[in-house]
Amino acid sequence: MSRFGVFVMGPAGSGKSTFCSALIQHLRNSKRSCVYVNLDPAAEDFDYEPDIDIKDLISLEDVMEEMGLGPNGGLMACFEFLLENLDWFDEALGPGDEEALVIFDCPGQIELYTHVPILPTLSKHLRTRHDFSLCAAYLMESTFVVDKAKFFAGTLSAMSAMIMLEIPHLNILSKMDLVKEQVPRRELKRYLDSDPSIITDDIHAQTNPRFHRLNEAIVGLIDDFSMVQFLKMEARDEDSIQAVLSYIDNCIGWSEVQEPKIPDGMETDYDPTADDG
Repeated sequence: MSRFGVFVMGPAGSGKSTFCSALIQHLRNSKRSCVYVNLDPAAEDFDYEPDIDIKDLISLEDVMEEMGLGPNGGLMACFEFLLENLDWFDEALGPGDEEALVIFDCPGQIELYTHVPILPTLSKHLRTRHDFSLCAAYLMESTFVVDKAKFFAGTLSAMSAMIMLEIPHLNILSKMDLVKEQVPRRELKRYLDSDPSIITDDIHAQTNPRFHRLNEAIVGLIDDFSMVQFLKMEARDEDSIQAVLSYIDNCIGWSEVQEPKIPDGMETDYDPTADDG
């Protein structure tokens, strides 16, 4: 039996937990089942109580206290401990059902999905052990489009995560309401399609000329891979959440395995000999 899930990722402050809450509410309003998995060992406040919480296994506070580590090192240690105790994770996930969307709310330390093979290892385990069909939703705050250097760096991080995880991937500009009045629609479209040329001149203006060739090489890298495009999202807009969910469903193939459902009250008996008139 196939199962379906989405990793919600992105840097701190990008709106991951807000998106998870909006997605859960939308799924519930649509009478669709979901499972909420918190993978952030430092998270404390939730709009919806997680069905599975990594803090039941290990917490960042305990690791920092016992091992004398800082927040970043402690978070890495927490995930290493999780990978050493995947039997706990397997038991928590249980058999599941193919109609539920499992939402994995990931921490904001992007090194976990751009530099070290921790989430890629977890993703591979879910696909091989539990037959998960997975995709990743990488959130980046829309205000990055106002600061082209930040957008440049965010695009590189998104591309790195795509290459590391090797699963279908959606890049999402969150909190679109913050830039509606600042960026013209035509200009915004160039960011959604991630046109590297829009940032070259500005990056040159902000850096020493000796780094211009490096800037151009990195822009060329983004252009050569031609992998990164963005969707717009406003967590408070139901239509926006539905649009993102449609892309997620297409990536994981959710609709392809669902049985057709007859709406309540519709006649189910069909008599082919009945008179049409």
